Amino acid sequence: MLLELGERRYDLAERPLVMGILNRTPDSFFDGGEYWGFDDFLAKAHQLCGDGADIVDVGGVKAGPGSEVTAGEELERVVPAIAALAARFDVALSVDTWRASVAEAAYAAGAVLGNDISGFADPDYLPVAAGAGAAVVACHVRLAPRYADPEPVYEDLLGEVRSYLAERASWADFAGLGPTRVLLDAGLDLGKTPAMSAELLRRSDHLAALGYPVLLSASNKGFVGWLCGTEVAERRVGSIAAHALGSFGGCGVIRAHDVRGTRRVVEVAAELRRRSAPQSAASGPGRARGGVATTGMAP
Repeated sequence: MLLELGERRYDLAERPLVMGILNRTPDSFFDGGEYWGFDDFLAKAHQLCGDGADIVDVGGVKAGPGSEVTAGEELERVVPAIAALAARFDVALSVDTWRASVAEAAYAAGAVLGNDISGFADPDYLPVAAGAGAAVVACHVRLAPRYADPEPVYEDLLGEVRSYLAERASWADFAGLGPTRVLLDAGLDLGKTPAMSAELLRRSDHLAALGYPVLLSASNKGFVGWLCGTEVAERRVGSIAAHALGSFGGCGVIRAHDVRGTRRVVEVAAELRRRSAPQSAASGPGRARGGVATTGMAP
C-alpha cells in the first residue's frame, strides 16, 4: 500500500511509518506542557528525528476538554513551529488540527499532512488539503473534539466505525484526494470506552481492508492504562505492545511518543513478516533497518 506525503512516496508494505508526537500546548495530557518553550520544542523535535521519526505531528490544541483555544491562538502556536521545523529537519510534517484555516496556513509553512480528529467537520478542510496537494487523516469521533463522552453506545462498534471512515474517505476522494493521500484512524479513546478502544485495536485489519492506510494513535492513551492498570507516566511498555499489535494488524502509520522504541518494534514486525513470506530468502535480514524502500523523493 502506498502513501504520498508531499513529494515523498512511501511503500507501507516495507514497514509502518512512525509519526512522532510534538505538542505545542501548555496542557497536553501526556507531557503537561514540557515542550511549550520554543527551545524545548525544537530540542524535542531534534530528538524525535534522531530517534527515527518518519513524520512529526504538531498540534496546538489538545483533543480532550480544556480551556478554549481560538483559531488565532492555534495559528500562533502551530504555524511558526512548523516553519521552524521545515527549515531545520528533512522530515514529513503533519499538523494536528480540525480547523481548515489552521491547516491551510500550516501547509503554506511546510506541512504535508492534515491530522483531523473531527472527521472533517469543517467543510473547507478537504478542499484546502486538495488545493495544497496535502494528505489527510480521517478520524472517527462519536461527538466532537474537546467534548467529554463518558458513556458511548454503539449497536455495532466495528461496523459503525468502518462505515463512518468509509464515508469520510469517499468525501476525500470526491474532493480530489486519491487513496494514497487518505489515512483512516479508528479514534481510540474518542467516544469509546477502554474496552471498545481495545477491541478496535485488536481488529485493525478490518479497517485496513477498506483499502486505505490506517493510522494507529494509541500511545499512552487511557485504554492502555486500563489494560495495564497504570497511570500515564507508566504506559510506555503497554503502548509499545499496542504498536506491535497494530503493526501486525495492518496499520501503516504508528503515532507515538516513544519514537525510538516504536521504530524498533515496527522494524522487527516487518522483518518477521518478511521471514514468513515465500520470498523471505531474497529479502535478507535487517533490510527494514534502512527505512522504507521508496522513502526518497518521488520522481
